[in-house]
Amino acid sequence: MRISQAFKFEAAHRLPNVPETHRCSRLHGHSYRVEVQLDGPVDPHTGFVADFFDIEKSFAGIMAALDHQCLNEVDGLANPTAENIAVWIWGRLKPSLPQLWAVRVYETTDCWAEYQGR
Repeated sequence: MRISQAFKFEAAHRLPNVPETHRCSRLHGHSYRVEVQLDGPVDPHTGFVADFFDIEKSFAGIMAALDHQCLNEVDGLANPTAENIAVWIWGRLKPSLPQLWAVRVYETTDCWAEYQGR
């Protein structure tokens, strides 16, 4: 069984490793959406793969670190691409959510990156 919980946050960033002519080289903001996906058996007693409240608790520190921040200033996110944000979130969630399957980061409604810990 696979479950997913979504989180939204607002943040600014710039991409330091693109040419100066690239529009993302300038500071700009996004309304990010993150989907945290877990995979595993359904517990016969609880009926859950994992309790959504536990996922929310695990994500709280990540939300505090990212929401309404300049992502370039967040430790470990000097180059805050959607790909790097997904890897960064994975590294912080996996210890508390061992059933973590994937982290998907939407930079816009049409653009996303997904990391599955490989």
